[in-house]
Amino acid sequence: MLKAYILDNQAVARNLLGTVLMNGGHEVIGDGNHSAHNLAKMVKLQPQIVCVDIGEADKEGLSILENLRAQLPKALIFLVSAKLDAETITTAQGMGVVGFIVKPFNSTAVLMSIRNAILRIATQTRAKQADTASSAEQPVDENPAPPST
Repeated sequence: MLKAYILDNQAVARNLLGTVLMNGGHEVIGDGNHSAHNLAKMVKLQPQIVCVDIGEADKEGLSILENLRAQLPKALIFLVSAKLDAETITTAQGMGVVGFIVKPFNSTAVLMSIRNAILRIATQTRAKQADTASSAEQPVDENPAPPST
């Protein structure tokens, strides 16, 4: 069970998404709008998942993503939106967003998005660990042949 926090300026959307996450086995430890108070509360609670609707993908909206990534570097950030275009998706991924949740919510799609992101990250982490372990295990030739002249 992962701890989730929902940031969305629409109370109805927060409640619906919270229900979907709880029914999917996650613990919703908080929710709120984009106020400074709610952002501080979220950072204090240290959720593992953050579902955030930034509104428009403009400078102000994207600054929310930067702030979240800076203050919660280990959290999995999911962008929630009613409209996602290719440019927004690419920009958001570059800012550390690991998944996307489309409004109106489909509970199966929401939970699959979270599950797939977690599996993708776990696979990448294991691959990096395997690469590190294999490079550390390669024997070092203590008597290398002299360079040919």
